[in-house]
Amino acid sequence: MTPEEAVAAAFREEWGQVVATLIRVTGDWDLAEECAQDAFAQALDRWRRDGVPRRPGAWLTTTARHRAMDVLRREAVGERKLREAAVLTAPGEPYDDSGVQDDLLRLIFTCCHPALHIEARVALTLRTLAGLSTPEIARAFLVPEATMAQRLVRAKRKIRNAGIPYRVPPAHLLPERTTGVLGVIYLLFNEGYAATSGADLVRRNLCAEAIRLARVLARLMPDEPEALGLLALLLLHDARRATRVDADGELVTLEDQDRTAWDRAEAEEGAALLETALRRGRPGPYQIQAAIAACHTTAPTAEDTDWADIAALYGELARFVPSAVVRLNRAVAVGMAQDPDAGLALVAELEREGELTGYHLLPATRADLLRRSGRTAEAAEAYERALELVENDAERRFLERRLTECRSGRAPFVGGVKATPRHRRPR
Repeated sequence: MTPEEAVAAAFREEWGQVVATLIRVTGDWDLAEECAQDAFAQALDRWRRDGVPRRPGAWLTTTARHRAMDVLRREAVGERKLREAAVLTAPGEPYDDSGVQDDLLRLIFTCCHPALHIEARVALTLRTLAGLSTPEIARAFLVPEATMAQRLVRAKRKIRNAGIPYRVPPAHLLPERTTGVLGVIYLLFNEGYAATSGADLVRRNLCAEAIRLARVLARLMPDEPEALGLLALLLLHDARRATRVDADGELVTLEDQDRTAWDRAEAEEGAALLETALRRGRPGPYQIQAAIAACHTTAPTAEDTDWADIAALYGELARFVPSAVVRLNRAVAVGMAQDPDAGLALVAELEREGELTGYHLLPATRADLLRRSGRTAEAAEAYERALELVENDAERRFLERRLTECRSGRAPFVGGVKATPRHRRPR
């Protein structure tokens, strides 16, 4: 490995840990990032001359720490900050009452503190934990760079002014806070896997960062089955990522994807993690969603998909997440497991309730079930409604193709598929 490759690999693997340690030592987020950047810049020069150290992460942390201490000594308030740092790093002194002494885990929980707005949590997670630049984050979320910069500044200011503690929450708050952390990582993956707007359906860099963070969390919290469940879920979805769009960037539905092109190693790892999580006997929403994804990724063909099991899993998921979106997904599964009319009845209930008004997938689901039942004229009307609401360009083009098929009478009849039980449902 060349020094350049070693620095790049260390950045991917060590950035968050280096920054986390410096924040704990100095209490200054901006200084921590600045000194971490300086350490990586020094590494490129020094490693070319002296060779790559045996423990790159330790070298980077030590170099960055020395740089931070130099900066603090030169500042007017340096002595006070150094005394504070000495207290923070006193041998044997606990950092918090959680029982967990890991700087990176503290940083994850701080970035995802519930006092911060959800958009700020995601942005701060990408900036501080993943090392993405402000322009990169702004491009990922389709906002001006100045807007994203202000979002990050406000988040850091709120952490400082509100006195948000740099720690893992105490035991009685851990379940609630862990759910929030998992939610931020899942939201990050979802934005990469199916962008809410813009030209691209998939943003690979966001998916990769979410999986990396999920791995970190699963490693740091090995006894938390939902952390394992989230990682399993992301891997099972990501295994299909390359086949979700064709060479022209057009959306390819699950039943039409080339299953031989799925990443089998990723799918198998996800399935194994799911089994490990389920053996803990504490099911949760991420484990259930991972089980649903496993039903798809382990079915040899679309016709082999166990839609009856998927429908039952969505029923269980609704107990944990009683949302209209979960019920909409269950309607699809019921329509595939039984017949389109059964699914349409559930969609009609959601339409009457009105909670999903303005959500393009509600009329899109209705349109697809109508198309499968052969009612192409009604399906065309529903596709038109979905097109009024969709924002992602790839999804728009897909809906337009379906609409054209229905109007021309070329829409194929597609019924349900047989159910062949394959997966152990979380109990």
